[in-house]
Amino acid sequence: MMTRIATTIFRHRRRLLSLLAGMAVCGQAAFAEEAKPAEPAKPKITYADHVQAIFREHCYTCHSADTAKSDLALDNYGAVMRGGASGEVIAAGDPDSSRLWALVAHLETPEMPPQQPKLADAKLELIKQWIAGGALENSGSKAVVKKKPAIDLKVTAGAGKPTGPVAMPEGVLKQPVVYTSRPGAVTAVASSPWAPLLAIAGQKQIALYNSDTGALLGILPFPEGMPQTLKFSRSGALLLAGGGRGGKQGLVAVYDVKTGARVFQVGDELDTVLAADINNNHTLIALGGPRRVVRVYSAADGALVYELKKHTDWITSLEFSPDGVLLATGDRNGGLFVWEADTGREYQNLAGHTGAISDVSWRLDSNVLASTSEDATIKLWEMENGKQFKNWGAHGGGSESVDYTHDGRLVSTGRDRVTKVWDQNGKQLKAFSAFGDIGMRATFTHDGARVVAGDWTGEVRMWNFADGQLLMQLAVNPPTLEMAAAAAAQQATAAATAAQQAAAAQAAAQKAATDLAAALTAANQKVAAVQAQIAKTEADRVQAEKELVAKTAAVKPAADAAAAAKAAADQANAENGAAAKVAAEKAAANKAAADALAAEQNDANKQAAEKAAAELAAASKTAMDKAAAAKTAAEKAAASQTAAQQAEAARAAAAKDLAAKTALAKSTADMLPGAKAVVEKQTAAKAAADKALAEKAAAAKAAADQAAGAKASADRAAADKAAYDQAQAAKTAQANAAK
Repeated sequence: MMTRIATTIFRHRRRLLSLLAGMAVCGQAAFAEEAKPAEPAKPKITYADHVQAIFREHCYTCHSADTAKSDLALDNYGAVMRGGASGEVIAAGDPDSSRLWALVAHLETPEMPPQQPKLADAKLELIKQWIAGGALENSGSKAVVKKKPAIDLKVTAGAGKPTGPVAMPEGVLKQPVVYTSRPGAVTAVASSPWAPLLAIAGQKQIALYNSDTGALLGILPFPEGMPQTLKFSRSGALLLAGGGRGGKQGLVAVYDVKTGARVFQVGDELDTVLAADINNNHTLIALGGPRRVVRVYSAADGALVYELKKHTDWITSLEFSPDGVLLATGDRNGGLFVWEADTGREYQNLAGHTGAISDVSWRLDSNVLASTSEDATIKLWEMENGKQFKNWGAHGGGSESVDYTHDGRLVSTGRDRVTKVWDQNGKQLKAFSAFGDIGMRATFTHDGARVVAGDWTGEVRMWNFADGQLLMQLAVNPPTLEMAAAAAAQQATAAATAAQQAAAAQAAAQKAATDLAAALTAANQKVAAVQAQIAKTEADRVQAEKELVAKTAAVKPAADAAAAAKAAADQANAENGAAAKVAAEKAAANKAAADALAAEQNDANKQAAEKAAAELAAASKTAMDKAAAAKTAAEKAAASQTAAQQAEAARAAAAKDLAAKTALAKSTADMLPGAKAVVEKQTAAKAAADKALAEKAAAAKAAADQAAGAKASADRAAADKAAYDQAQAAKTAQANAAK
């Protein structure tokens, strides 16, 4: 039941996508036939008149309608032109590209006819001229020669990275074919294998983006309708787009990636093409769609090489192996087959999916095929035996896309709206933010570093694989050049204004930072001055303290000296008084002796008088000495007292000076915390100002860079519009000249 529902949804989805494409202009086939009139001077070489007889004589045994070895019959013209199991054998107008000519001329093996001598030169010449003349059926036929592609496919072919520069769009016009306010579903996304280049399908166009920058690199017109599949060639030189209009037309167009030129196209389907690919050496193009038939065309001339008619439902996916040996195809009924790419022979029938095959992708070594389906699984198949060796549930409700990267990782998306990356064991390595609707297509960028996916609503996202961050969104239908130029000019003006405002803000921040730097310098100077003052006042306090100690130390000796001097003076005074008393007594005795001698002159009195006079003289002298000594002692005592008083006064003055200087030192020291607080405040303010300045400077630079980038974008947009206008004018002039 679920399988039926999924199939029904799938059918309606594809038809809706076809309807969304809108009305398209039916393009002419790139390999249109051109009539080449025969030269009148030369007779026509035809199948009926010349070549059939040669084939009857030498080839019918093996290649007639009855035998038809390798499915090749040469007994009627239509069969000859259809070719055999390996494809067409006649390239009308080009013997060198004709398989039949290479075999009969013994240029390739197996040489024909087998077990016979080489055909006569005259017969070979007839066959060669017949092919060169357009492989005419009869004398009434006109030569029809198919055009070759506009570029040399051999130059751009290859499965590996080109030795020279990888192909990137150069000068491709960026004017959209169609612009709508709302995009349609993302039907196809492709990434160049070697260059930062993405291709995204839109209505009647393909948008090319730089996967590194997100810049729009060009628009490739697809006027036939909606591209349903996009594939870069293995070398990255070509971009293949398959699509059309549902129930009306389908084809595959191939573009030169570098120039954007549409170099050729193949197919003329009656319904849109849903799946297509080009092989590694650019010789085969396979396509398929609702007609249930896989058709493989020659890329050299657009001729149908073979058809695969085993599928029972719409062809929904196909891809050549990287080495070009195999071709995988899947259908809406769950049928999955692998074919020999050159011959169309069935190689493997990969049975296992229970829902529509929505996508297939080959591992780089061509040994493993990944398939995904509406049955919600991803399966890995090895090609030696066609066995499934890994199988895991990928997306609930159905898986829509799977893609290998160079290193073997896989990316997928589906109905659960989540894009996921897996290793080859089915281990989920990353799951990105969910879309708003069904995930439709997913791929890796060329370097495997980014993942790109799109959903049913037309949203295309690009994520970084390493951290899963969303990097950008890409437009399915980019704005017109007029819109882009106007928007870019407006953005450039806004960015320039923002840059001016940011520059002004930076200047203001610079002034604020400068003012705060000056204030901080002043605050630091104030702290230095306070610290110097503190050092001085502390030194003065210490010196005063030393002087107080010294003065205090001098007080006691002075006081002791004063006390000693006073005691000495007191003793001297006492001795002086005693000497005076003795002198007075001796004076009285001397007077008495003198009076006695005067009264009576005798020797005794005379001797007594002389003795008394001598004693008086000695006592007087002693009294005088003692008086002088008392005076000296008194003076010394007075001086000592004065010195003691002075020492005490000096001590008191020193104590007062110390108190003053201590108070000054304290008040000065008390100033330092405040000064330091001011410095800290100014330092914090300066740091904040510097940070703000750095932020403003960074913002100003970013704004200036953005303004420069916006101006450059505006200039590019204007140049793109001018180039488009010039191209349109030249086209109009050419058309007018042709009239």
